[in-house]
Amino acid sequence: MNSSAGPGRAADPAAPPAPAAPAAPAAPQAQHTRRAASAPATPSAPSASATPSASALPATAAALLAAYAAGELSPVQATEAALARAEEAQRRVNPFVLIDAEGALAQARASERRWLAGEPAGPLDGVPVTVKDMLLMRGHPARRGSALDALAASGGRPCQEDAPAVARLRESGAVLLAKTTTPELGWKAVTDSPADGATGNPHDPARTAGGSSGGAAAAVALGAGPLALGTDGGGSVRIPAAFCGVLGFKATYGRVPAYPASAFGTLAHVGPLALDPADTALLMEVIAAPDPRDWSHLGPLPPGGFGAAGLPAPATAGGAAAGRPLAGLRIAYSPALGHPGAPDRDGITVAPEIAGAVRRLAEGLAGLGARVEETDPPVPSPAVLRAAFEVLWFSGAARATGHLTEEEAARLDPGLREIRAEGAARTALEYLAAVDTRMALGHAMGVFHQEYDLLLTPAVPVAPFALGREVPEGSGMRRWTEWAPFSHPFNLTQQPAVSLPCGRDGSGLPVAAQLVAPRHADARLLHAARVIWEAGLAGPELPGAAAR
Repeated sequence: MNSSAGPGRAADPAAPPAPAAPAAPAAPQAQHTRRAASAPATPSAPSASATPSASALPATAAALLAAYAAGELSPVQATEAALARAEEAQRRVNPFVLIDAEGALAQARASERRWLAGEPAGPLDGVPVTVKDMLLMRGHPARRGSALDALAASGGRPCQEDAPAVARLRESGAVLLAKTTTPELGWKAVTDSPADGATGNPHDPARTAGGSSGGAAAAVALGAGPLALGTDGGGSVRIPAAFCGVLGFKATYGRVPAYPASAFGTLAHVGPLALDPADTALLMEVIAAPDPRDWSHLGPLPPGGFGAAGLPAPATAGGAAAGRPLAGLRIAYSPALGHPGAPDRDGITVAPEIAGAVRRLAEGLAGLGARVEETDPPVPSPAVLRAAFEVLWFSGAARATGHLTEEEAARLDPGLREIRAEGAARTALEYLAAVDTRMALGHAMGVFHQEYDLLLTPAVPVAPFALGREVPEGSGMRRWTEWAPFSHPFNLTQQPAVSLPCGRDGSGLPVAAQLVAPRHADARLLHAARVIWEAGLAGPELPGAAAR
């Protein structure tokens, strides 16, 4: 059966309606491969007739791997279920530019053979994973959300190599299921583009999934593979994770190698989206391996990798054993990064239900033994930080599109065309002044973390808003950077940060907190997240599931 993953796909009458795309040129039907039939089951493999229903399959990568090892489930069965969910997700919210059913099933059959022989290729063998279309994936185009061949990798032709993280996944035996949507060049924190239309929120398709890794977040939330690769240049993993109710992790810059280098420079990170911290650590162990194409990579993982190493020893005897697993951890809780107030007065206003959920999480952390103090890091005002970030970000956009002809530039996303012009007008001195602000912020946060192991903030101050808009309606804002004040500062500082879903608002939409650690304390951050998860203070907020 032929099927397509673009907004031009015929709708299934029995499925919820797909979200309407914002005003943009009609997108062409996305490339899609033919679904392949499964190979006959090996006698010792689970029989096809015994395949659990999609709803009964293990949700996490760790649970899938345990089922493979026990012979209770095959990678082919898991991949078939993930493909079925991907097709349904595409009808609902448009998270994919390509679903490679034929290739995924071929990879799954190879994985099944390895498991039956007792020789899995690596820690993710047979796990379905999706890849954001900003990243190279051999054999498929990387259009980067653009209808212009001049902005796509390899001129819009199939890529001849994998990005480093994708290469490590392939070596580990992961099943590369699909490529997920992105705004053009990943330039904004919502996911719509002239090429691929808009990606809706799994909880309400009329609202945005966030961005720029909105397709990745929606795919994980809707069960189209437990893991996804995204990119994060100003919150682009953490924001959609918060809006869709899953976990999004941005590691220390350089921890995950990247190639080709981003036009947005050292703001841009590659990072995972997942259903829990354990799966996140599992994926990080794979994608953080060195790659010679990235000279800025930090090198081999430290001892212990992303495991339980990194939490300080309990400050009191028997702290962890006495049900206080975060004893000894010093956490700063900052409701508004020291600048509460209306955005038009250079402050940060957090929606009351989001603020309440994050405060309850802070109280819960104290109950786990952490020393939680409501205090703020010594950071400049939102306007100062935003101005510095925008100089760097907009200049990157100008650099990435500077080779376009006037005719090609006229076909860009209108917002991208605007920031391109602004970036091109910046001087070298303005750029260096922004670098100075960045350096001062990094210094301030480094000193701050001498006293505090982690910083807790809201992940996003607003709920998911209407699909097809860059900013919330009626907000008076112009650019996405104005409603993302908690995320882009930590791209400037290159610190690890994680978005943790911690409840829902009155409309049933997910809300999330953000935890930030000092540079290179990735293991500490992920282990703290795992303790929080296991204590029930955070967890996936998935569509159709009861609120926790």
